[in-house]
Amino acid sequence: MAGRDGDSSQNPPGFVDLNDLACSRVGGKILFATDDWFAVAENLLKPSPPEWREGVFTSNGKWMDGWETRRKRIPGHDWCIIKLGIPGLIKGLDIDTAYFTGNFPPKASIQVACLEEGHDAFPERKSEMGAHSTADQIMEVDKLSRLWTNILPMTALAPGYSSTRHNYFSVISPKRWTHLRLNIYPDGGIARLRVYGIALKDWAQILSKKMPVDLVAMENGGTAVGWSNMHFGHPRNLLAPGTAADMGDGWETARRLDRPCILELGHDGCLKVPGFEWSVIKLGHPGTVQNIEIDTNHFKGNFPDSCVIEGVLIPKDKYMFVSSQDWTLFPWKTLLPSAKLSPHKRHFFSKLKDCGVISHVRLTIYPDGGVSRLRCWGLPTDLNYCKL
Repeated sequence: MAGRDGDSSQNPPGFVDLNDLACSRVGGKILFATDDWFAVAENLLKPSPPEWREGVFTSNGKWMDGWETRRKRIPGHDWCIIKLGIPGLIKGLDIDTAYFTGNFPPKASIQVACLEEGHDAFPERKSEMGAHSTADQIMEVDKLSRLWTNILPMTALAPGYSSTRHNYFSVISPKRWTHLRLNIYPDGGIARLRVYGIALKDWAQILSKKMPVDLVAMENGGTAVGWSNMHFGHPRNLLAPGTAADMGDGWETARRLDRPCILELGHDGCLKVPGFEWSVIKLGHPGTVQNIEIDTNHFKGNFPDSCVIEGVLIPKDKYMFVSSQDWTLFPWKTLLPSAKLSPHKRHFFSKLKDCGVISHVRLTIYPDGGVSRLRCWGLPTDLNYCKL
C-alpha cells in the first residue's frame, strides 16, 4: 500500500504540500509508547523542524529532538500509537531521521485503524524521559493493534544526514483512518513523523443539517493546491484549526521586488502596486460562501495592504494540483472585492458577491505579506462532484 518516493530534501514528492494529519498543532496525540528512554514520542508530532543541541546531555543520555528508545536488551521491538488530529485519507508519509545518524532504527513499518470514539481505550500515558510501559501494558495494547491494516510494510530507513534524513513513502489507500501505529525495528530514534493527507468528512450528515460550515477548514477537507509564493509560511496554514500560534503558523510571502520606491494611495484607499501574491484553496465540499474571515493575527509589520477573494467551480476532470500557471485559465468570479486589511486583526466580511456554487477560492494579497487564517463559511451543495 506504500512505496518509497526517494529521500532528497531538494526534490520532495508532491504529497508533502498536503495537510499533516498527525501534527500536534492540529490535535495529533501520542496514546502509547513502549519506551521513551532518551526522548519522548510526543516529539514526533512537533510542527517545528528538528533541532540539534551540540554537547547537551540529560540524566538519560544525549538530548535529542525526536523519539528515541533505549538499546533493546529484551525480546521484541519498540512501537507507539498515534491518534490523528484530523482523521482522513493518507496520501504520503515522511519518516524523518534528522540527526539520528548512528542511532536511527534500521527498519520501520506503519499500521492504521479507524476507531470510533470510545473504542480507543489505552493505558494512561506518562510522557517523560526514562519512562517505559510495563510488559502487561505492552501485551494488552499489542492485542488491540496487532491486526491493524498495514500501509507501510517493514522497510529499511536511511540515517539522519541532511541528504538522507527524509524517508518518503507514497500511500495508496481509499479508506479513512483515525489511528496509526509506528513500529521501529528493533529500537532507535526518529525525529519527526509526517502523515500527509486530506480530511474525509461525512458530508451526507452535514448536508442534512443545512447549517453553515467552514468550507475551507483543514478538518473539513480544505486543501491548499496552488500559490505564487510561500517563502516564510505554507498556505495550508491558512486552513489550520484554532488561532495561529505565531507568524510561522500562517501563510507569508517574501517582499516583492517590484514594489514602488515611493508608495501612493489609489482612489479606493488601497496602495497602488503593480504586483500581488495569491493562493488557491480547494474547498472540502462545493458550496455557496456566505461569510468570510481573514485573520492577520501576529502579522503586525508585515500584513498585506489589501486583498481580493474569488471563487470558481471546477469540474472534477479539470482539477489540478499545484500548477502555478494554469490557475489563471479558469473563469474566476469576484466573491470579495478589494478590501483594506489591518495588522494583527480578525476581519469579517458578510456583504459578498454572488458566485453561486464554487469548489475553489483564490485569495490574492497586495502587494505581499502574511495572513494567519482564512475562513469561508457557507452551505455545502448536494453534489457528487467532490467524491475523492
